[in-house]
Amino acid sequence: MVIKVYVASSSGSVVKKHQQAVVGFLEANRINFQEVDITMLEEQRLWMYRNIPKEKKPEKGNPLPPQIFNEDRYCGDYEDFFQSKENNTVFAFLGLSSPLSKTDVEC
Repeated sequence: MVIKVYVASSSGSVVKKHQQAVVGFLEANRINFQEVDITMLEEQRLWMYRNIPKEKKPEKGNPLPPQIFNEDRYCGDYEDFFQSKENNTVFAFLGLSSPLSKTDVEC
């Protein structure tokens, strides 16, 4: 399974800050992920837009990065990520097993 974080290299400060928060968390927790820059890859940008559930799309315009997927499964946007971080449920949000569960099994 590959976590994909769709980002925009040429974005405003708030979006850039949100992208850095997601990427920084994944790096700090050694979660393997792929960063996909939608400003450089038109095909990937269109794929991202098509695969975000209708209820998560804004009424006007396009969804802003970062958008997070586990392979082809939509996980959520920055707000969803932030909420999962606050609730200490990021691994479940990403569709991954918690590293703690491996330790618990070994005990």
